[in-house]
Amino acid sequence: MSPTQRTNRQPSDPNRDRSVLFGASYYAEYRPRYIDDDTDRLESDMSLMEQAGMNVIRVGESVWSHWEPEDGRFDLDWLEPVLDAAARHGICAIIGVPTYAVPLWLARKYPEIGLRDMHDHATAFGGREEASMSHPAFRWYAERIIRAIVTRYRDHGAVIGWQLHNEPGIAQNRTNDAFEGFKDWLRHRYGTVEELNRQWGTAYWSHELSTWDDLWRPEGNAQPQYDIEWHIYQASLAEESLAWERAAIDGLRRPDQFVTVNIAIGRYALDEGRVPDLLDVASADPYIHMGDGLRLPGNTTIDSSWITSGAVAPSLLGDRMFSFKQAPFMVAETNGGPIDGPARHYPGYHGQWRQVGWQFVARGARMISYWPWQQIHFGTETFWGGILPHDMTPGRVYQEVSVLGRELARAGARVTGLEPDADIAMVYSVRSRWALTQQPHTCAGEIPYNPAAYDELFRAFYDGAVRSGRQVRIVQDTQLVDMDADAARFGLTAGSDAALDMASAFRTAPCDFAAAHPVLVAAGLYVATDAMLEWLRSYVVAGGHLIIGPRTGYADGLARARTQSKPSRLEDLAGAGYQESWNLDAPITLHARTDDDAGFRLREGSQATIWLDSLVQSGEPTDRHALAGIDPADNPHFAQYPVITSNALASGRVTMVATVPNTALAASIYDFALPGSPWSHALFDHPTVTHSSAVNEDGERIHWLFNWSWNPVCLDLPDPLARWDDGERTSTVTLGAWDVAMFVE
Repeated sequence: MSPTQRTNRQPSDPNRDRSVLFGASYYAEYRPRYIDDDTDRLESDMSLMEQAGMNVIRVGESVWSHWEPEDGRFDLDWLEPVLDAAARHGICAIIGVPTYAVPLWLARKYPEIGLRDMHDHATAFGGREEASMSHPAFRWYAERIIRAIVTRYRDHGAVIGWQLHNEPGIAQNRTNDAFEGFKDWLRHRYGTVEELNRQWGTAYWSHELSTWDDLWRPEGNAQPQYDIEWHIYQASLAEESLAWERAAIDGLRRPDQFVTVNIAIGRYALDEGRVPDLLDVASADPYIHMGDGLRLPGNTTIDSSWITSGAVAPSLLGDRMFSFKQAPFMVAETNGGPIDGPARHYPGYHGQWRQVGWQFVARGARMISYWPWQQIHFGTETFWGGILPHDMTPGRVYQEVSVLGRELARAGARVTGLEPDADIAMVYSVRSRWALTQQPHTCAGEIPYNPAAYDELFRAFYDGAVRSGRQVRIVQDTQLVDMDADAARFGLTAGSDAALDMASAFRTAPCDFAAAHPVLVAAGLYVATDAMLEWLRSYVVAGGHLIIGPRTGYADGLARARTQSKPSRLEDLAGAGYQESWNLDAPITLHARTDDDAGFRLREGSQATIWLDSLVQSGEPTDRHALAGIDPADNPHFAQYPVITSNALASGRVTMVATVPNTALAASIYDFALPGSPWSHALFDHPTVTHSSAVNEDGERIHWLFNWSWNPVCLDLPDPLARWDDGERTSTVTLGAWDVAMFVE
């Protein structure tokens, strides 16, 4: 099956009531009981939710100590009034099992379950995620509380699903038992220390092992091969722990109840390309810098691993979430108000909650749940905004989300089970993100690491697509090939029997993918196994247009620099390669280097930024073009090398992009790859507007237009469309400040 094919609906269908789930995380146990008697608060909250169009709550995941105040003494009944009240108001519930925040009695009895920091010191308890999910003592107690909660509430009519853990992979597990497990894991992968020495090149800086006990601890590691294997191992611990939790729930839950986990996108010790295979439906927690952070044009930085800026951020995060299972997803948490602490207070402007919500739906969201319903009065997240503020009175945020809730309720089944449209496919690689953290092409000052390096490079190509009126389908590299196939892992040479069987590692047929997605971007695909490179070659041979960005094809599955000219094993198809690369201290304006016959034109302001590969063209020049380069007046040395080349083959094309493009340059590349896009033409003179579209289960194509600015916009539609609410057809649309409009073909 192609990874972009829709999977069949699960029996445990989150949208069985035929509407988008809409709600918030609800924590009755966090209410300030020290102030007054709030016995009426529960009924009031549920009534407010119902009036806002809400129909789901997330509950229970953070309070193991509330479920089990002392070892073996359970208090399981406190949630029942919440579920009963929810049911009375037509609201369903997802219960989270509370394994990510262990009670202090457990930490006191079994201090050995605690994680260790990068200096090999025991992590002090007092925060969250301090325990090793792999430790036998943790497992025993965790299974006991999971079984108690699921048994108690599996038959409650309001409960539609179960959430594993909470945002797994937030921290490395450096405990002694995990480190010993890592040595065993390596021993099974490599067999002997001699083989590991050979594969890792441990003669470098005198790291050769004579016994497995010579393996150095991760806290002091500076070697890329160790680092990539440590990441893979850490992610496998998270996967195994989540599979174990799921097994504990599966034996008890009702068949119509689904299992999910809320993935915090970009966490250190999690592979988002693999964990979703354990779930009935994927969930995630996309947090966004609102206010001016959503202005277009505007800032597009990666603020951290879990918060993103820019008007394109909701679309990007939506496409990342859809990629988890190539299927509709659930937003388990997102901005209820300003997020993080009081030093980062950026509430949304009027209309932005509606914009972000509809953008998530347009990219496949089947649930939107805010965090939290009620702003918490104590604890670390005191100033993390909620739907209701600290005074517990409905205000502006409540009114904002109510508008969206009522619209979702009116739209009903029309916007569930959506298949987002896509003009361009992009490969996302978690392992390349890990590797480029340690070997980044850009970093801050003298700090040699950059956790955002990969995502910033990926986003440069993504933003250009959306800003040019085109849509993207993200596909995980693990959905294309088996990243751990032996032939891929150990770099078997072309021509060997094992290498000839490379196609056995394919998980998606390149010919099918090329037919569905004729343009594919591989940017920053630094960790590219032999199987991955062979898959990309096969995609081109099948007629696909492959756009190769910086760093792609540089290293193998162990993050070892490949011995061929770069991009490795793709240079012949590209008709260009490079040996040298440069950092750019400032953007450089590009100039077209081809005649009109090549069909390439640069948009105004097209620039090369951050990085530059010194491309040298090779092979027959018949269908090979140098599309853009640098003027000698700007830099005589760089002017020797084309920045963008394109090579047409008998049944495919390869375009090389030797730099991190700014938005105008990326849009120019997509204008060349996908000429004649009607929405690209419609939006060309409206830089504050973006477009999304999707097909629903009845075959209707729905369109959304978003204005990410204060200035009203009037634009002509490519073709007349029907307004979603009254069905009236129109050829123009006027968008107010921070507005969204929805149409049906």
